Amino acid sequence: MRRGRFAKNSIAFVCTVVSLCCFLVLILSTLRLPEVSSGNDAVGSHRTTKAGKFSENRRLGTFGEMMVEMLPQDLAFTVFVPSEKAFGRDLQLNATESFAAENINNTYAIVSRVLGFSAVPRVLTSDTVPVGKEISYDSLSGYALYISKAVDGRITVNGVESESLDTRKGEIVVHIMDGVIMDADFKQSVQPDYEG
Repeated sequence: MRRGRFAKNSIAFVCTVVSLCCFLVLILSTLRLPEVSSGNDAVGSHRTTKAGKFSENRRLGTFGEMMVEMLPQDLAFTVFVPSEKAFGRDLQLNATESFAAENINNTYAIVSRVLGFSAVPRVLTSDTVPVGKEISYDSLSGYALYISKAVDGRITVNGVESESLDTRKGEIVVHIMDGVIMDADFKQSVQPDYEG
């Protein structure tokens, strides 16, 4: 009989301890203690361009701005954004037709898919890419990006060369590319059908 009473008390004791721990976690999370720095500044993050609006010579264009706006501005990302010319040439997107009411959903789907292929969840400036060596990172969609840097400072990602490098918008590093980074299946799906 005594043994049953002890089992009930130990269960009550464990429940009390678990409840107190949960209450303590709740209190600490509501206090929102200051976060520890991620270490990017301590390592020497290279900020080559002012954060905020893009300068005219590094203009993203309508679709590029749309891509960058899809990402949270306070988290570190690197995005290899196609130039406005590349969006038109490789994806047949233009600002007048693509933003029409009947096409906006398709445009958003294409741009968000391109973002998945061309965004890396880390800061990657041109200074961090070694000259003559290839480095590899996975994009948000899991697509492998092979990045190399030429002697003239231009970077190449999966065969697509850069036009402009190291533009910042908040914590996001933007490299404007002369082409669209995408896998073969997506490339085939956006290519126009030619009847010959």
